[in-house]
Amino acid sequence: MATPSKDQAEVILVGCGCPLRGMGWYHAVQMLGGECPSAKLCHIVEPWYMGAGASGPGGAEFTAFKDKAAAEDGVQFHKSLADVPAVADGVKRLALVSGRTCDNPKLLGEAIAAGCTVIYLEKPGAPTVKELQAMKKEAADANVEICMGYNKNVCKYVRNAQEFAASADGSHVTFVSNNTYENNDASLGECFERNAEGMLKNMAIHELALLASFYDVSVDNIESVTVDKEFSSLQTLKGPSNKEFTDFDKAKFTIKTKNGKSVSVQADRCGGDISYAKVTDADGKELFRHSMPDEEDEANVSVLEAKYPGAMAYFFSQDPDYITVKERVAKQCVTGEEAKDIATIDIAIAALEVGEYLTPLMTKELS
Repeated sequence: MATPSKDQAEVILVGCGCPLRGMGWYHAVQMLGGECPSAKLCHIVEPWYMGAGASGPGGAEFTAFKDKAAAEDGVQFHKSLADVPAVADGVKRLALVSGRTCDNPKLLGEAIAAGCTVIYLEKPGAPTVKELQAMKKEAADANVEICMGYNKNVCKYVRNAQEFAASADGSHVTFVSNNTYENNDASLGECFERNAEGMLKNMAIHELALLASFYDVSVDNIESVTVDKEFSSLQTLKGPSNKEFTDFDKAKFTIKTKNGKSVSVQADRCGGDISYAKVTDADGKELFRHSMPDEEDEANVSVLEAKYPGAMAYFFSQDPDYITVKERVAKQCVTGEEAKDIATIDIAIAALEVGEYLTPLMTKELS
């Protein structure tokens, strides 16, 4: 049976998903591989594949993973958080919640009841600002910390661009996020339906968290928003259900804050698999660019592709950042020291508020 050492948090992973496809599964293999020394994966809660989804697609793959992890690593598997045994005396328990966003408000309460003192939520944390605010209060009342899985907060390319910009007077940073959807109605329609909360509350929420974390961007502190109408594109497309969805396939905007900061975001659903940050001078001339993945990352990607053939490509390019976030959060759980550069629930609220503020504003400008 898996048990943590005195220097480790006892981790409950909530929402494993299908091997090779689910983000929860990738969190699990990183911890089982010893990549996060302060985290000991002891319990996995998987309601779908241990319930209604057991005989459906992915069910057999999950069962094979479950049997192996139980036999080789002593991981205990459960259908719900309520089934997890009570936390032992002196043990620091961490919940890593990696399921559907809409389930997070309920799962937060269950994780608190299961004795977790730190809860790691995948972005955006909850579907709405109102739910995030209620979750913040519930956790605070129970003296429980919430950390957010905004991994771009610890990305090398973000850090390097910020450091370069700090040394170049009058420079401007643009964060560029790309994805690999095909530029046709069927591919984008499927994307719009699956991510129905919209680009600014889903794909670009990582960038909005960067703006909230490092540039003081909040709805109350926005002085102006300039939409790049030439780059940005808003479409209404039919999804697989035949329902229509309106969303951005491309968006670019610059935010100026009341305290004098300025920063840009560019997101393109069909822009490819490289995201980057660039620094330009006052005339718009590019001075610096750092991409993800870079050469060092690509060497690691090749190793991981051979290790986990067929897994989601984005797991590999962001592998080091997932490790960093989990390790820092687990260490916070054990020591009580605040995790450096890890987004808090306040950052999650600010980012989602900005997403909710920008969506109608930009929709109106592009209509």
